[in-house]
Amino acid sequence: MRADAARNLEAVLTTGARMLADDPSASIGAIATEAGVDRRTVYRRFASREELLAAIYDSRLAAVEDVVRTARFSETAVPVALHRYAEGIIEVNRRWPVELTRMRAEPSIQDRRSRLSTEVDAFLQRATDEGFLREDIPAGWASRLLIQLLHLASKEDMEAPRAADLLVQTFLNGVGAR
Repeated sequence: MRADAARNLEAVLTTGARMLADDPSASIGAIATEAGVDRRTVYRRFASREELLAAIYDSRLAAVEDVVRTARFSETAVPVALHRYAEGIIEVNRRWPVELTRMRAEPSIQDRRSRLSTEVDAFLQRATDEGFLREDIPAGWASRLLIQLLHLASKEDMEAPRAADLLVQTFLNGVGAR
């Protein structure tokens, strides 16, 4: 793909994610205008609104997969890996603020999401085994809490590294081992 075509595609996808998060009925024409491309450019790439949505979901998921890879859950110290993960997911949530309910229901995406959830759960188990998280909390509590903290931190008006600092401190002190 040519560099300008790649830039246009990225602009359409990120603009679409943002606009559809704000207004799920946003038209492809409005997304194209906001992204600074011709509507025909979008329609050449995506035959329908559903195809555009699928590409947005796929791009978001690819970004999350990259964050999980970069966090290096199994070989990095727990607090460092947690910070890398939190900072990366905060940035993904801000760049790709698309509504996730449909993404969770897409059969083509479920397997990828399941693998990511398994990796995060294994990391949280490692954090528990190494004494960073309490053992006396209900199963799945740390995972659900982390998801909520990530959502909250993504909405904060602060740089992602600082939001990740706050999240890690809150998470490790809130469910961390004593």
